[in-house]
Amino acid sequence: MKLRLILFFLSALIIFSCKTTRTLKQPTASASADSSGLLAQLLRQHPAYFEPYINDKERYKVQIIFTQIDRRANNKPVFTDHFFNVNDADYFYPASTVKMPVALFALEEINKLRQSGVTRGSSMITEAAYSGQTPVYNDPASPDGRPTVEHYIKKIFLVSDNDAFNRLYEFVGQEQINKRLQEMGYDDAAIVHRLSIPLSDDENRHTNPIKFYDDTARLLHTQSMRHNVKPYPARKDFLGRGYYSRGNLIMQPMDFSRKNKLTLSSLHLMLRGILFPDAMPKHQRFDVSDEDLRFVWKYMSMYPGESEFPLYKTDEYHDAYCKFLYWGFEKGSLPKNLRIFNKVGDAYGFLTDVAYVVDFDKNIEFMVSATIYCNSDGILNDDHYDYATVGFPFLKHLGRVLYEHELKRAKKREPELTGFKF
Repeated sequence: MKLRLILFFLSALIIFSCKTTRTLKQPTASASADSSGLLAQLLRQHPAYFEPYINDKERYKVQIIFTQIDRRANNKPVFTDHFFNVNDADYFYPASTVKMPVALFALEEINKLRQSGVTRGSSMITEAAYSGQTPVYNDPASPDGRPTVEHYIKKIFLVSDNDAFNRLYEFVGQEQINKRLQEMGYDDAAIVHRLSIPLSDDENRHTNPIKFYDDTARLLHTQSMRHNVKPYPARKDFLGRGYYSRGNLIMQPMDFSRKNKLTLSSLHLMLRGILFPDAMPKHQRFDVSDEDLRFVWKYMSMYPGESEFPLYKTDEYHDAYCKFLYWGFEKGSLPKNLRIFNKVGDAYGFLTDVAYVVDFDKNIEFMVSATIYCNSDGILNDDHYDYATVGFPFLKHLGRVLYEHELKRAKKREPELTGFKF
């Protein structure tokens, strides 16, 4: 009897611990948790930067997760999470942040094909076999003109390329993407469509046939067109007070129930799983090699102008092109000692950044994920959003306030960060 009681309590403890790690939610959803927490205190200390946005939560839909990182004697990270207005039930459009998990899922699929000789550098030829599909036979931006999973991932993290995401979405397949999200514990996540292409639900359920070749043009693997027949969970996600459709203004909230969905807490945990896999439960680690992870880290933190292939013009793709936190949308060159490993998204008035910030000179590191709604008129699809006046300044000031806080914070041990240098 005594042994059974011990086993019962141990089982309950394990279940509770796993659930807490997976959901990453603040202890309560009450207003007091927002008003008295560290994040709220820091925001209120700078009313010139944040007052309108934190006082009108309904209008700006601000959500923030700030993670302080301390190190143990073996450099093992210890995370302390702080929240402001985080509620997984409050839908926001994740935009390009969905590219982050899909890039890792593509590497998982490549690893499954290793015995066939397929690598992330193998030629990936995309065919068209269904309505709305388009083929890809070459990539002029790659060193030798070959389209590859590796090159698509580079473009995703360097400049958030939409076509690169669509090609990886087609390779992994809609069903497998959502299966992996569920397996990793992201129960309310849904990635169900390509980006910037007006396709139907049926067209997005069908993904292209693909062939992989080695550098001698020898066929390594053939993948047939895939069709996801599984039903989606019912959702009721509506935004805005009106929207444009085919040139007509419709004065009612826009239905997002068949659009992509990722919560801020899910995105924050995904990034943690990429950067600190050993600190995550096994089911929330991406099934990729250490070498794959270092490849992702490199291009997550690289500026567009530092890339040779693809080659980007710095007047169009400046250093802060995809670094909203701390930099906003500053033009020109940025310092090399401060690196941001991140993924941004902007669409339908939502501006989001999920980031790990590192200063190698001052041994500072922290994670911050934030989203803000920049749509003062409440009308969607009119291309009139307040990114420049609301979103970019907000994220810039947020990153800098948190950086200054961490700069002053006393730490028992300095982090060893050379593993993140490239």
